[in-house]
This record gives sequence, structure tokens and C-alpha cells, in this order.
Amino acid sequence: MHVVVCIKQVPGTTKVAINPETNTLIRDGVEAIINPFDENALEAALALKDKTPGTKVTVVCMGPPQAENALREATARGADNVVLLCDRAFAGSDTWATSYALAQGIKALEKVDIIYCGKQAIDGDTAQVGPGVAEFLGWPVITYVRKLDVEGDTVKIERVFEDGFEKIEAPLPVVVTVVKEMNVPRMASLKGRMRAKKEQIKMLTAESAKADPNEVGLKGSPTRVVKIFTPPKKTSGQKWDGIGDPIHAAKTLVGKLKEQKLV
Repeated sequence: MHVVVCIKQVPGTTKVAINPETNTLIRDGVEAIINPFDENALEAALALKDKTPGTKVTVVCMGPPQAENALREATARGADNVVLLCDRAFAGSDTWATSYALAQGIKALEKVDIIYCGKQAIDGDTAQVGPGVAEFLGWPVITYVRKLDVEGDTVKIERVFEDGFEKIEAPLPVVVTVVKEMNVPRMASLKGRMRAKKEQIKMLTAESAKADPNEVGLKGSPTRVVKIFTPPKKTSGQKWDGIGDPIHAAKTLVGKLKEQKLV
């Protein structure tokens, strides 16, 4: 069985800057980490490998050259192969173009049975890339997965909701997005880290992935950020202590609301 995990490198801080020309994140000089939800996806794939002999795990990431660090971390934890989609043509890709590029990269691999993605990335929170990859591949997709078992050519899944869960069966191949409740990501071993230092990372450009240059990067992104700004800081506001005279405090509040034409 061949399992692919899609990961993304995201800023490891809330202090980020925006490029005023492209309206995209400035990632230079910012600490980068593996998207936390993608760590759960990686752990799910590695756990399946542990209990299913012959399973191979390939981790795919689209990003700049420094994304190699995330792939080496994946290798240290147990991934068999790692692939980096790296090309200036990919710069500025929205979720549509990213999904397309990842799907093209996955098509360049040997036959794949399951693709794991985190439910969403913490820097965008769209939860669109996993389903987008499935759409470009023409595969079924199951989101918000907290449990997965493989039986022959079928996966049996528990999909979680806010007030419960449902059980689903689907044929292979399939794309799944996982939630944090699925597992606790493992730490890399010393042996794994030593191996990761020597790991050869397979590089794919837009050309080698056979990606249409008009479908990637800013050119292939139908989403446009037309305006971006920093929200104004909240003021301290006004406070009336109604402990001594709650009726007076209530009248004062109503008066202020009327002044603002809110009531």
C-alpha cells in the first residue's frame, strides 16, 4: 500500500507581516513549522504503516527551498520518501492553484491508495486544499476523520461532528482530512534524525509535475485579496459599577446606547 501525506510549512508565530503588493505573507525571517493538523495526518499514515506490512509513506509539500526542513522532520519521524514541489511559478498560489499543483505532483508518483491531509492550515483556515486535491484527482474525499481502518480495498471511517459522528465506508483510492482527536503525533527518534540529514529530497518543478503554467501561482489563482489591513485596536471602553446602584447604572447604559443610536 502506498500512502501520501500532504503537509504545509506555516509560520510558527502570530507576528507576521504582509506584502502590500501581493497581499501575501512575508515568510522570510519567520520561524516555520509543520502545520499542526498535518502532523496528525502524518502520524495517521505512520500508524497505518506500523500495523500494515508493506505500506510505504510518501510526504509531499509545496513551498520554497526552506520547506526542506519540514520534509526532513517528516523523514525523521518515519516517512519513507519526501517530495518538494518547488518553483517560482507556484508563488502566490491560492487554495485552488495549490490543490492543482499538489494533485499534479501526486500523479507523478507511483500508484497511490490513500492521501492524508490535515483538516486545515492554521495560516489560512480554509480547509479547502484536501477536498481540492481530491477533486483534481477525481477521487472521493472524506473530511474531519478521527478513525480509519483499511479492510482490503475499502476504508472504514469515523467522521466527527460537533454533536456526534458518522461511520462511512469508501473504496480506495481516497483522500481524507484528519482532526487532532485522531492521534498524538510521535517524536522523531535519534536514528530517524540521523537518517533525515542524509535523506535525498525529490524536487519537482511545475514543468516536471506537468502542471499547466496558467493554472498555478497568481496567474492560476481565481481568488484575489483586494484589501488587507490591520484591525484597529480596541479601546478600553467605559465601565459603570452597578453594585451600589444598579438602576442608575442601567439608565446610564441605556442613555449612552441612545446617544449612539443603537437603541
